[in-house]
Amino acid sequence: MSFTNPSQRLKESTRLLTRKLGFLERDEAVCCGVTLTQCHVIVETGRKQKISVNELAELLNLDKSTVSRTVDQLVNNGSLIREADPDDRRYVMLRLDLKGEELFKNIEQRMDIYFTETLESIPEEKRKQVIEGLEIFSEMLKNIKCI
Repeated sequence: MSFTNPSQRLKESTRLLTRKLGFLERDEAVCCGVTLTQCHVIVETGRKQKISVNELAELLNLDKSTVSRTVDQLVNNGSLIREADPDDRRYVMLRLDLKGEELFKNIEQRMDIYFTETLESIPEEKRKQVIEGLEIFSEMLKNIKCI
């Protein structure tokens, strides 16, 4: 099916991108031996060093209960550590354990390879345009409510 309307082209491209990157199967898909949701929790925690469940839920655009369940699984498997904030004992912070650190490094390394190869498959004269377009699109998505 050929789409000529720009909004239809955007919708179709986004639909295919979402499917190809595996976002439709967030809980079932596996990334480095963990679910994609767990993968995202590991990455965000690794990048922030310390983060709360509320911050994770907001960053990942997921319900707090979903993030709490995911965090529980990662704490139980030895990837995350929960610790009370020394300034406010009611506030719980998360950080990576040694297993989580290794997982984080592995995920980041694999993502670097994947996106380097992906970028190299785009014609060199179009790479900057693709990156800028995705940055604009991502920023716009932050400001629009879901359907």
